[in-house]
Amino acid sequence: MAGQGMVLVYTGDGKGKTTASLGIALRAIGRGMTVKYFQFIKSPERTYGEQIALRKLGVETIQLGVGFTWTKTPEEHRTALLQAWQLVKTELQNETTDLLVLDELNNALAITRFPVNDVLPLQEVVKAIKDRPKKMHLVITGRNAHPAILALADLVSTIEATKHYYSEQNINALKGLEF
Repeated sequence: MAGQGMVLVYTGDGKGKTTASLGIALRAIGRGMTVKYFQFIKSPERTYGEQIALRKLGVETIQLGVGFTWTKTPEEHRTALLQAWQLVKTELQNETTDLLVLDELNNALAITRFPVNDVLPLQEVVKAIKDRPKKMHLVITGRNAHPAILALADLVSTIEATKHYYSEQNINALKGLEF
């Protein structure tokens, strides 16, 4: 339907979910759309290649997390998730945003090391996505997409790992390729 915002989900264990969302963001920017890019797990204490590039293109890019779940205390993560959700919930009502990318939202919803449903309530997330402005496109990335997120998506791409130098060659994350 013309003018109808789509929900695109990129999930799976393979590399390329964030990269796919960046490709969509670039297309939207090229078409003059207002794009905002929020990352649920990545920390504002670090810099990332996509953050640098998107900001050069004038895209509001915000890192909402505190890093991997094992790098900080559960309370630090829970506080970050609560603050992230409050910001994103407001943004999901913004009539002027054409494309909103929620990078790593799937990861955040799938955390099992500590409770998150009280600070990032799945039912509230689903409702906010459904109630967003009709024209807003939404891209959601991250491993372990919840069935409720998959159910409301218009497109789901599952990226699977066939081979990766992390495990195959014991090579760590590479600047420019992973961050």
